[in-house]
Amino acid sequence: MAAPVGLLTMRDVHGVADLPGSPAPERTDERANVAVPAYFAAYEQQHDLPVERPVDVDRVTSDGGLLVVHAGERQWRTRALVNATGTWTRPNWPSYPGVEDFAGEQFHTATYPGREHLRGKRVIVVGAGASAVQFIGELAPIADVVWVTRRPPQWRTDDFGPETGLQVVTEVEKRIVAGLPPISVVGATGLMLREQEHEADALGAYDHPRPIFERIVAHGAEWADGTVEQADVILWATGFRSAVDHLEPLGLRGPHGGIPLDRVPRNVQAANTASRDPRVHLVGYGPSASTIGASRAARRAAMEVAQQVATERESAS
Repeated sequence: MAAPVGLLTMRDVHGVADLPGSPAPERTDERANVAVPAYFAAYEQQHDLPVERPVDVDRVTSDGGLLVVHAGERQWRTRALVNATGTWTRPNWPSYPGVEDFAGEQFHTATYPGREHLRGKRVIVVGAGASAVQFIGELAPIADVVWVTRRPPQWRTDDFGPETGLQVVTEVEKRIVAGLPPISVVGATGLMLREQEHEADALGAYDHPRPIFERIVAHGAEWADGTVEQADVILWATGFRSAVDHLEPLGLRGPHGGIPLDRVPRNVQAANTASRDPRVHLVGYGPSASTIGASRAARRAAMEVAQQVATERESAS
């Protein structure tokens, strides 16, 4: 889910997969960041699942045939690991000259304070993805918004259905299988305006995005030609990075900088097994950092772990 906290409702989400025997929340105006956690919490309680939280994993190491999960003084040893840390804990804050000299406020998607905090202010929104579009849609009717993008926005004019979503996920997956760093699934889909953004569109908020500035100054941003846009707030809708630093001791990265994944078996449509250590399964990395991809990858990871455990039990008996 790529929209900022506070904007996304259950009517807007691409979809939430049903848990076994428990239908997902209905499409209502309830905030997704309230409805979805409540749905999972109820499922945990209903089935008495042994979930431990909070746990901050420092690193994962290998000890013979077992993986060792380290969290402070606590350790767990396991034959298989499903890593579903996603991206939300690693917001991407770009660095530009003068960023520390800005006299106004700066927020990232992950720290967005809500539209009322920005009412009447002049806001520079930085980003070319869906989050930037949604921020502008919410803020343009109540604030003075300047849209700044590193690349021209890529708009979709066709319908975005399940088949299109699957095609996009498949294209992103090709990069991961090749060991390339992941790109955003949302970025690969192109941009579309929801009903909530129509008012901002009518105001012309999306008509003339500016290219990225050269530096930030005390009261705004400055371009190479010397022009300056005054601003009270800079809103960084610049995405997230995969939260996989704790896996570094396992040496999973390939020569191209990404973690190459395998499809196991080869003919399945969801790649989530680390090529360099098949005990590790990644869900929420690359193509599975989306609702469509995560559903496929999670199902595949569960099947692979179950098969691995069954095989080891047969060998031991």
